[in-house]
Amino acid sequence: MAHLFTPFELKGLKLKNRIVMAPMCQYSVEAKDGKPNDWHFTHYTSRAVGGVGLVIMEMTDVNPDGRITDYDLGIWSDEHIPAFARIIDAVHGHGAKIGIQIAHAGRKAEDAAVPVAPSPIKFEGDRYKQPKELTTDEVKRLVEEFGHGARRAVKAGVDTIELHGAHGYLIHQFQSPYTNHRKDAYGQDLAKFGSEVIQAVKSEMPSDMPLLLRVSAVEYVDEGYGLPHMIEIARRYEEAGVDMFHVSSGGEGRPGARRPGNYPGYQVPFARAIKNALSVPVIAVGMLEDPYLAESVIGNEDADLVAIARGLLRDPYWAIHAAQTLGVSLEDLPRQYARAF
Repeated sequence: MAHLFTPFELKGLKLKNRIVMAPMCQYSVEAKDGKPNDWHFTHYTSRAVGGVGLVIMEMTDVNPDGRITDYDLGIWSDEHIPAFARIIDAVHGHGAKIGIQIAHAGRKAEDAAVPVAPSPIKFEGDRYKQPKELTTDEVKRLVEEFGHGARRAVKAGVDTIELHGAHGYLIHQFQSPYTNHRKDAYGQDLAKFGSEVIQAVKSEMPSDMPLLLRVSAVEYVDEGYGLPHMIEIARRYEEAGVDMFHVSSGGEGRPGARRPGNYPGYQVPFARAIKNALSVPVIAVGMLEDPYLAESVIGNEDADLVAIARGLLRDPYWAIHAAQTLGVSLEDLPRQYARAF
């Protein structure tokens, strides 16, 4: 059996293989109400049919003005729960586990009338607006909103929750000295906001449900942080309750002297470094759709799980095809398709 297709267990989360569908925004909400629709239903359930072990639904925002665009998913109202539950139930019916990535875009909220951020620093580009600096009380209310979002996700039936602390969104903005110039406690301690969000979310989750956190291991913008800074922040997040890190990079601004590798596996060393520094498992992500490369990441113990993003957009059955490539005979193929294999 290839390492990629061995089971994985973390607390109450039991996966049939090590393949994760990375969260990828679809920008497909029709009524701008934040509710997933038939597109999302087909999009996620087809990857479950295709053999993925864990589906992570796209960035889903805790506040209407926290969306990247008005066409993003939201979880700021109990009215969202039934539409999510429909998808979650269907994914479970096809043998996969599923979580929701909960987030707030902060200064990268393109359609908000006035975006909010730790500090009034505008993101580069004409489509972005000047953000308003959050007051200390507003920060505390946002922490509560993350907790409320987690409660709704749990009620919808998720197997896990992922917080988005990467790619220049709100948690990332607080943890970065590049975007956080505050003078209050949330500026003096760059891990404070993320830690409080983690604690608020964990308080709404069953004790055996693991909490995931996606992080940018390094920033590419000039004056951005490097890996040692993120490892120290991640230590604080682990203490606050994170059970697994999903390790990406960048997203905070235009790259400067340090640039992303943009080649298969370029982020794997970041995942390995965080895995070695902490005592929790990690997910590697970033151009890992070659099955042999994905297999090597798990086999070499660089990471515990492999997230596939664009590879799963191109091929909903990537997991089945990876098994064929690696010579693995799958016993849980859909019976309707078994004769094709």
